[in-house]
Amino acid sequence: MYKYFITGEGKKIAYSDTGCGDTVVLLHGYLESGLVWGALAESLGSRFRVVSIDLPGHGQSDIIAEIHTMEALAQIVKKVLDYLKAGKVLMIGHSLGGYVTLAFLELFPEALAGYSLFHSQPFADSRESIERRNREIAVVKAGKKAIMYPGNIERMFSPHNLKKLPAELKRSNEIASLTPDEGIIAMLKGMIARPSRQALMEAGRVPLLWILGIHDQYIEYRKVIEGVRLPVNTVLVTLFDSGHLGFVEEPERSLSVISDFALRVFGGDVRA
Repeated sequence: MYKYFITGEGKKIAYSDTGCGDTVVLLHGYLESGLVWGALAESLGSRFRVVSIDLPGHGQSDIIAEIHTMEALAQIVKKVLDYLKAGKVLMIGHSLGGYVTLAFLELFPEALAGYSLFHSQPFADSRESIERRNREIAVVKAGKKAIMYPGNIERMFSPHNLKKLPAELKRSNEIASLTPDEGIIAMLKGMIARPSRQALMEAGRVPLLWILGIHDQYIEYRKVIEGVRLPVNTVLVTLFDSGHLGFVEEPERSLSVISDFALRVFGGDVRA
């Protein structure tokens, strides 16, 4: 059940807070909300305190600016966690949520016991990505969001999973359809503006769980893993039956690797 944090500027940030114990924070991706975590959040809640936050302009959270920079979003997340007295957390960021997680790592490393990039990567947008995002902004400004997001959602699934998971595809489309136009535009502008945080990731200041899908149509699997020098406190997991939504496409495997990593970082068992 959603609760709300009100910022000093009067903006509403929606979150859920379930379970008890060490805190796992879930940050969703673009065109998503905290609802996407579904069964994974529920299962994690049997072992951990799980805080899921709707990022500004998505789900039930207000838009906070014309451009939602990753740094501004990380600061909002920190305010919510401070309000909840969460202490050190394991932060798991899906796609866009991973960009926010990296900004959080840069700004507030002391608040993290560990972090996970789930179908995410540390690089700035390529020229092709910027061009694609600008096209999406133009489509949304023209009032044609409904012709844009279904293709985005379909690409999140591995092609061979589309027929296997029709209910999940429908649900993801329904969540995307509720994202307000201004929220989409602010987030796209923020992703365009974000810097590379490759050096930060490679520095290994905090233990990392990096989860990638072999069939991901948004992230080139081989290119990203060959482009980063992983520190020794990194656990790299490949999902061989997933595209960009491993927690939906391989839920049991996702739950297992996240739970194991959480127990290790909260127990201090990941090499620093």
